[in-house]
Amino acid sequence: MSSEVSARRDAKKLVRSPSGLRMVPEHRAFGSPFGLEEPQWVPDKECRRCMQCDAKFDFLTRKHHCRRCGKCFCTKCCSQKVPLRRMCFVDPVRQCAECALVSHKEAEFYDKQLKVLLSGATFLVTFGNSEKSETMICRLSNNQRYLFLDGDSHYEIEIAHISTVQILTEGFPPGEKDTHAYTSLLGNQPVFEGGNARATGMFLQYMVPGTEGVTQLKLTAAEDANVGRRQAVAWLVAMHKVPEARPGRLGPLS
Repeated sequence: MSSEVSARRDAKKLVRSPSGLRMVPEHRAFGSPFGLEEPQWVPDKECRRCMQCDAKFDFLTRKHHCRRCGKCFCTKCCSQKVPLRRMCFVDPVRQCAECALVSHKEAEFYDKQLKVLLSGATFLVTFGNSEKSETMICRLSNNQRYLFLDGDSHYEIEIAHISTVQILTEGFPPGEKDTHAYTSLLGNQPVFEGGNARATGMFLQYMVPGTEGVTQLKLTAAEDANVGRRQAVAWLVAMHKVPEARPGRLGPLS
């Protein structure tokens, strides 16, 4: 990938919205698939009472709109200003209690796990039904739209085209399954921290534009207990914590 194309993908611009300043992709097509659009605010004329505690708005009881869900609340029910990375706000913005809780949990992903995904890790990569594996570095692109695989060759897999993911694990008690399957990286995923189970790899199926059927690959952490393996396991755990990318209010991250 040329530096010019890479710069175009990662270019950003500062825009002002009714809710505050946002640093958004210069080209909408290169926006993160985990991003959220700003909600339509409930019109003031339709907001006579707080949509949480039912307090009546008047000269003393002011109304505020939650920047995440767009609903109307009184000051008591919408007093928190919390970072909202998924809408690209530069500064923390006012949110209702329920939305603020979700945004706090997502902030942990952006502050910690995202850095791990962007840094990448080394895996043994097997394409299709091949019996040969290639050592490659897998990382998330800066705009979060692609998985980059770099070794002797370079591959790019668009996150939105991944149809199925199977997590490979070890350490379950006898009789329990050692894989967890779910559809797409845009949904909530299991996390294997704090227990005996440990993620050891990932199996992906994805669509390649212009072709029929699905392509598959397998990422496996190296067997030797060195820094590279620890980084690979940390990368897999971080990938499990990718926020659910759908519009509207989200449930808690797994």
